[in-house]
Amino acid sequence: MNEWYIVAQVLGVITIGFEFMSYQIKDKAKYFLTTGIGSFFWTLMFVAIGLAMGMNTQLSLIIAATYSTVRNLVFYRTFSKNTAESREMGLIFLLIMIVVAIVAAIVVLPSVPVEVRWLHILGLLAALSFVIGQYLPGVHYVRVTVVIYAVVIMLTQTPLNILYGDFRWNIMGILIESAKIISVIVFYIRFASNSEESQLQLAKPF
Repeated sequence: MNEWYIVAQVLGVITIGFEFMSYQIKDKAKYFLTTGIGSFFWTLMFVAIGLAMGMNTQLSLIIAATYSTVRNLVFYRTFSKNTAESREMGLIFLLIMIVVAIVAAIVVLPSVPVEVRWLHILGLLAALSFVIGQYLPGVHYVRVTVVIYAVVIMLTQTPLNILYGDFRWNIMGILIESAKIISVIVFYIRFASNSEESQLQLAKPF
């Protein structure tokens, strides 16, 4: 364990806080701002892990996290304005981001060790579903797709993705993804509770 690995854990703790908060937020603009800040610290965490363990196994994750930061902050601007023009620009940006992600994957994947390339391809597919889920209306698409994405990213934080005889688990990376899943579970517990309260209020006589 070197100093960069310790720095990564600190950045991971900060990321956990923002990621957990974001999936309790129903308002789109506030959600994108909160998760955008979390993604910024998430990017820094992967950079620190790369400096500690080898940058080539973290490169695609750094690109994905940077991409996430930019996307979320642009979408924050889109939904905070919430006009027909801003939503149209947001949709155009979404399509551009999907193309960028596919091109980046084509460029980066050849540099990823063959043994773990399948994992990064799976991560790309999960990431694309999550990006689309974020933009779709309502609160459910983003929460379902983030759980799928979190499970795949969790796998990249295990020895499956750490080569060269270093079989350390990135516990912080796993905790971050777990925080997203737990936050979604908490959200739906609250959602179900609120739904029951609403139904009871509707059932009361005037």
